[in-house]
Amino acid sequence: MEKLFTYQYNSPIGNLFLQANQTALMQVSFSELNHSSLEKNEIIDRTIEQLDQYFEGTRTNFDIPLMMKGTSFQRQVWNALQAIEYGKTVSYQDIAIRIGNPKAVRAVGMANNRNPIVLIVPCHRVIGKNGSLVGYGGGLDVKKWLLDFEQKSK
Repeated sequence: MEKLFTYQYNSPIGNLFLQANQTALMQVSFSELNHSSLEKNEIIDRTIEQLDQYFEGTRTNFDIPLMMKGTSFQRQVWNALQAIEYGKTVSYQDIAIRIGNPKAVRAVGMANNRNPIVLIVPCHRVIGKNGSLVGYGGGLDVKKWLLDFEQKSK
């Protein structure tokens, strides 16, 4: 069984739970819990450093190795999310078109919702076709904060 490393990162948008194995980051999620049994490794340390830089406004992309478990469709969507430029937004339909499946808008929304590595895989940059802020695991106020922050930091 592989060893997993975990850490609770206190960010301006709330606590983020980080989890990695020896070679890749596996999870960044919003956490209401106070995680007590925490053990960092090099991947977690790099993630913390890059998140600090992001929230300081000096980092616009991340270069941490990721391990994202999901269906092939979900991984396609998550890869497309990583191509969204810092400070930009796209619609769910745009992502569906980018992955070659323009009718899969709802499925893209579901895959976006299941993104295991929030912020680093920037699901917050996906908005409704009409420009509305829709759905975000951290809440719409956090999504708005992130989008505003990226606009100001560009």
